[in-house]
Amino acid sequence: MKLERILPFARSLLKNAVEPGDYVVDATVGNGHDTVFLAELVGDTGHVYGFDIQEEAIRSTRVKLKDKQLKERVTLFKKGHEHVMECLSSKELSGAIFNLGYLPGGDKNIVTTADTTISSIKQILSLLKPEGIIVLVIYHGHPEGKVERDQLLQYVSSIDQKEAHVLQYQFLNQQNHPPFIVAIEKRSPK
Repeated sequence: MKLERILPFARSLLKNAVEPGDYVVDATVGNGHDTVFLAELVGDTGHVYGFDIQEEAIRSTRVKLKDKQLKERVTLFKKGHEHVMECLSSKELSGAIFNLGYLPGGDKNIVTTADTTISSIKQILSLLKPEGIIVLVIYHGHPEGKVERDQLLQYVSSIDQKEAHVLQYQFLNQQNHPPFIVAIEKRSPK
């Protein structure tokens, strides 16, 4: 297959926006895979700020970072991503990623919600440098995921095109509600 699948495409977007020395956010650290990926992208002089409300996610991510000898590049917060601004108010960010839904292998009753996700996106967008990118991987194969998807699509469609470019990337003919991406790239001021 020549088309990039969803998760590799998300990483391609981040690779284009993030350079060594940059500051980035993993808004939903989950099992830590994206946190490790981002820590490798920012190098020794950059930093990753990771958020998750579940101790299981924080613990799993810490183990992966330690195994890869990347823990010094990352600060983890056992808080929801809606607390980005209070934790990072003076940082200029080059990228952020969200994997929305529930923790793979975790409690499927603990899910992300549109209210907190939209609040976080607004905060990150205000901290994002020009040409910085926010990547949303939207898993909508569960009831709350559908609600979050619909509210997020309504919100991102309303972002002023003078402020950001908004892209939707998805496979249209796949069964079982496959995840899709919404990417938000902050525009340069004129």
